[in-house]
Amino acid sequence: MAAILVPVKGHPYDRNAFSQMLEALPGGHEFTLVEHPAVEAALAPDFVTRFDAVLFYDMPGIGFRVPEPPVFEPPSEAYQAHIEALLAAGKPLLFLHHAIAGWPAWPRYGEIIGGRFLYQPGDVRGRLRPDSGYRHEVTHRVRPLTRHPVLEGVEQGFEITDELYLFEVFDDSIVPLLASGHVFAEENFWSAAAAMRGAFHSREGWRHPPGSNLIAWTRRERNSPILYIQCGDSAEAYANEGLRRLIGNGLAWLLGGEAFA
Repeated sequence: MAAILVPVKGHPYDRNAFSQMLEALPGGHEFTLVEHPAVEAALAPDFVTRFDAVLFYDMPGIGFRVPEPPVFEPPSEAYQAHIEALLAAGKPLLFLHHAIAGWPAWPRYGEIIGGRFLYQPGDVRGRLRPDSGYRHEVTHRVRPLTRHPVLEGVEQGFEITDELYLFEVFDDSIVPLLASGHVFAEENFWSAAAAMRGAFHSREGWRHPPGSNLIAWTRRERNSPILYIQCGDSAEAYANEGLRRLIGNGLAWLLGGEAFA
């Protein structure tokens, strides 16, 4: 059994259903949910040492002002130092679903995760990129791309109804695990920037090149093993046995010696 810190807040979610999913995962782990702004203190080196891993399900650094554009705030220097200390110490990190949109004013965060979701057009690795796309309640089939402990028990893939993203994936720095059969083209998504203007489910005037169908990957940042899983938006998704298997396997892999090999 391991102790898992779970930063939350910044994006709406069904807390009860999410907690029920965590409690149902194998391993009997103890999950401690901490909301922003208390997350900064929880990630401090003298406190976070009591946890074996961190599961990020938060989306900090964004002030929503619909219909005005959102305000992006970088994390404090202390918060940035805490994250770097986690990486130096080799703390295992799992980022789930909307966590990839966190701290848009801190590019380093996206490099740690392996990609970015953009609520507004912006610079990504020196290139101007359009705002990302989203689509709720997509029923799609996912398939493994390799043999890996995270994929044990889902070798044949599985079907899930969940939100999908048309976003930035840093293919040069990740190990792909899972792909979706959905077509990741602009006509199958809605503009995130339009939603921030109050125009939900709109792509008017929005252009986005075809994107990656990768929805789960691993990588290493300094001494820490990293796992990102794009699934996990709703109570229906939390109840999906395939997703539960992925998260359970992911935690077992992150906590085991193989992730550090």
